[in-house]
Amino acid sequence: MIKVVTVIGARPQFVKAAVVSKALAKTGLIEEKIIHTGQHFDANMSDIFFEQMEIPKPHYSLDINSGGHGDMTGKMLIEIEKVLITEQPDWLLIYGDTNSTLAGALAASKLHIKVAHVEAGLRSFNMRMPEEVNRILADRVSALLLCPTDTAKLNLFNEGYDKIDTSIEVCGDVMYDAALYYSQKKSDSREVNGLLNKGTPFILATIHRAENTDDKIRLENIFSAFESIHQDVEVVLPLHPRTRNKLAQFDLKPNITFVEPLGYIEMLKLLKHCELVISDSGGLQKEAFFFDKYCITARDETEWVELVNANVNFLVGANKELLLDKYEEVKTLAFPAGVAKFYGSGDASEKIAQMLLK
Repeated sequence: MIKVVTVIGARPQFVKAAVVSKALAKTGLIEEKIIHTGQHFDANMSDIFFEQMEIPKPHYSLDINSGGHGDMTGKMLIEIEKVLITEQPDWLLIYGDTNSTLAGALAASKLHIKVAHVEAGLRSFNMRMPEEVNRILADRVSALLLCPTDTAKLNLFNEGYDKIDTSIEVCGDVMYDAALYYSQKKSDSREVNGLLNKGTPFILATIHRAENTDDKIRLENIFSAFESIHQDVEVVLPLHPRTRNKLAQFDLKPNITFVEPLGYIEMLKLLKHCELVISDSGGLQKEAFFFDKYCITARDETEWVELVNANVNFLVGANKELLLDKYEEVKTLAFPAGVAKFYGSGDASEKIAQMLLK
């Protein structure tokens, strides 16, 4: 029996941990302890995921969710270190690129506990993004780099990781595992079912990244484009708390359809039925692809370059004209057949469990 301590704190990590935790338990050979840092503290953004996705209740809840990057990361580092000293795990398992990810990686590496990083090797090549800093530093102190794609592995090789004492494995993307599993689940959300029961076409949109929300001009451009599209087809946007606050701060009142933050199963249901996706979310870019939907990405770069190269994901930044032009171009296009399965076969979680055991 080996012991794994898992650190999670933000919505995408809840989704990934849901399927990996199931795979770890299924082996019968891995004991898992979960630390929830509290990075997403809104009940709609956090608690609903644990309930809905049957994630084991966290053994440790740190409730760290305010302050700047340094403040949050420092507090998490202190508290995670205490847990690791108590638990003495064989592995620390981290996901993605949040402050929780970095804090866990640093705490474990300084205690000489092996780190396994799910979604290793992703790069936007934009060091102004906090996420880019987090993922690079987390990769560097990890003993097991679990890459979702061949592109991610190539990024690591280009950075010299083949000369570092670490294991690099392409396991596929656990988000694909989650999408396949949870898209079969039923949702009792009145809000979502009400939207779908109308039977009218809609576009699913999300905006939450600081590079967009904290810049009034970028935010105004994006939502102005949404308003224009909304005159043609309904734009449905689950409203992230950060975006809600910034819209109020900048006195922007766009005329589109806002809904409250949704659970993962509800988002998958909207994804399956929408016309296309417009987002600045890393995860939603892939999920759109899983369900054969085009994605127009309101970012200047993306980690998922294979989707851009396959002409199913389009980078438009915060340029209103580019966004509207791309919408007009793809709104009537059928999703191309025969696009490569970039993200594995839906068994990444099982592979991760076996790699930890090995």
